[in-house]
Amino acid sequence: MTERKTLGIRTGSGDDDVAATLNKKGRGWKISDSRLDELHNQARERRRFSSDAHKALAKRFATANLGRHTFKRHAVVGSAIVDFNCHSLGMAVDIFEDGDNEALASRRDKSLEAVGIKVMRIKASEILDNMDGVLERITAGMRMRIEDRKASRRARDNDSDSSSGEDQRRD
Repeated sequence: MTERKTLGIRTGSGDDDVAATLNKKGRGWKISDSRLDELHNQARERRRFSSDAHKALAKRFATANLGRHTFKRHAVVGSAIVDFNCHSLGMAVDIFEDGDNEALASRRDKSLEAVGIKVMRIKASEILDNMDGVLERITAGMRMRIEDRKASRRARDNDSDSSSGEDQRRD
């Protein structure tokens, strides 16, 4: 019988236990498989029984031309479920309805922002009453995130250029 080959990560030092230290659960987040399955089930139920404000905003997102950016409905992000998530921008839209636990929502928003996801909270009544104003706010938020990403990319490129220039001068 032949031995089964497995794919592993090798380092220059030859440590074979590096692959065991990588966190493979929860798509990079430290979440158990059972918790992740439960979050996906909750998100699925929320998609099936969406509020009127959620349905209206989802319909506008579906017909909008947002370029390469898309918003996924009731997405699981880490250990949270957000109403709309744009993965390419690192941006989430949360629809705040009357009776929602504001303290819990703000704690979730802080944990998402700690990992680089900007959360925009919008009242459900505002979506139903002033959809165009809400879309303008979301578009402005998207533009800000695009500019933030470009600025951080430029800063990162400048840092790598200056460090490589220092290396060349030392040689």
